[in-house]
Amino acid sequence: MIDFDILGVVEGPWRKSWTSDDALRYAVGVGAGELAFATENSFGVAQQALPTMALALTHFTEPAQVFGDVDLTRVLHAEQSLVLHRPFPVSGSIEVRRQVTDIFDKGSGALIVSRVDAAGPLFSAVSSAFLLGEGGFGGSRGPSSRAPMPSRPADRRLEFATASNQALIYRLSGDRNPLHSDPSFAARGGLPRPILHGLCTFGITCRLLIGAFAHGDAHRVTGISSRFTAPVFPGDTLLVDAWLDGDTVAFRTSTSAGTVIDNGRLSLLG
Repeated sequence: MIDFDILGVVEGPWRKSWTSDDALRYAVGVGAGELAFATENSFGVAQQALPTMALALTHFTEPAQVFGDVDLTRVLHAEQSLVLHRPFPVSGSIEVRRQVTDIFDKGSGALIVSRVDAAGPLFSAVSSAFLLGEGGFGGSRGPSSRAPMPSRPADRRLEFATASNQALIYRLSGDRNPLHSDPSFAARGGLPRPILHGLCTFGITCRLLIGAFAHGDAHRVTGISSRFTAPVFPGDTLLVDAWLDGDTVAFRTSTSAGTVIDNGRLSLLG
């Protein structure tokens, strides 16, 4: 049962610190082979941190977010957005605060929206968790967040084959949810085997888009958002269809089974 008293409560601040090694570990976790992301000592190449590392840093490394007495195998990551107020640095230390801003009744489940702010300001992130079976409490359904995708053929199609141990590498950046590593826990959630972290798929997608539309310069990213629609299994090949419109890239990520990330938007500095 959802604890509705969490609504509006500001938690924190917590101090979060990270090093160059953490940035390298995250980059490898999202499959980076680019020297700027995956090395710190390549001649003529300055190390950069991928912007989506901000989400790994704050999403699971602060005290665990508690929604109430709910079955964690039935909690799904539904939506994610990230706004960067300046480029995410290779190392640093920040204070973060978290707040549940909305609890929506979607009928078949509840959607809990949380916001994290990093002082500075460095970045702000909004994530939505869908709690299966927790709807029907009579609350507002909330606004529709679905942005229409372009109807023309994609400007680029990008591809990345995830490794069979991709989730085991990515979890070293802080997300130790057993849904991504423990077969018995995954089975309790009705899954045939552990799935890849949604934020790993998100990070891989962002990395591919940076290479295709920002010439590999992560400092040009000012924001990214998307909706998660289906699980990815380690070993799946990701296909990212992308449409450029000015300084915004619309994107959709799929596997052979169908769409896994939809309504994506990446914002770039001109």
